[in-house]
Amino acid sequence: MVPDVGIVIMSFSTKKIYYFENPGPENTGDCVRMAIERARETGIKTLVVASTSGKTALSFHRALAESELELVIVTHVVGFSKPGIWEFDQGIAEEIRASGSRIITGTHVLSGLERAFSASPKVGGGSRSEAVSESLRRVVAVGLKVAIECVLIATDQGVLSPDGEVIAVGGTASGADTVCVIKPSHTQRFFDLQVREIVAMPRNR
Repeated sequence: MVPDVGIVIMSFSTKKIYYFENPGPENTGDCVRMAIERARETGIKTLVVASTSGKTALSFHRALAESELELVIVTHVVGFSKPGIWEFDQGIAEEIRASGSRIITGTHVLSGLERAFSASPKVGGGSRSEAVSESLRRVVAVGLKVAIECVLIATDQGVLSPDGEVIAVGGTASGADTVCVIKPSHTQRFFDLQVREIVAMPRNR
C-alpha cells in the first residue's frame, strides 16, 4: 500500500546539460546557441565571453546583434604571449566597441604575479591561486577556469555586479567549449563566487 504523503512541494528543476565529445574551437557555434538559449530561459541579460584573438568574440557579437542581451568580452592581458603585444584583432575590437559592447583586458587573477614566481628558475614552486586554476581545469574543464577568471576580472573593473547572475563562456586553448551560469564576485571575495549551472562542457579533456 502506497503511503499518503500529502502535498509534495517540488524543490528542484530540470535543465539540459550539453556534453561535447571533445574540446576545441569546433564547438564555438554550438556554445553561442546554447548560451543564448540559457540566457533566455533564465532571464539573464549579460553574457561574458573569453576571447584571445577576437574570433570567438566576433561569433557572439554577430549572433547577438539583434538581441536584447549585453555582451562583455574579456581578453588576454597585454604581454601574455609577447611583451607589449595585445593579441586581440584591432579591427574586430573596433566593430565590437562600435556596437556598445565592452572589451575588458585585465590581469589574470588566477595567475598574474604568481606566475612570475612559479616560472622563475630562481624561485620556482607553485602557488595557491595556480592550485585553484589547476583544480578547476582537472575536476571540471579548462573552459570553466577561464569563465570564472573572466567574471572575476570584469567584476573587479566594475562592469559586472556581484548581485545577480551572468552567462559565462570559456574554452580550451581557442574557441568556446564551456558555458555556465555564474554569480559574480570580486577577486578579494573569491569564495563568494558561485557556479550555479553548467550548461555545456567537453566530456573528454
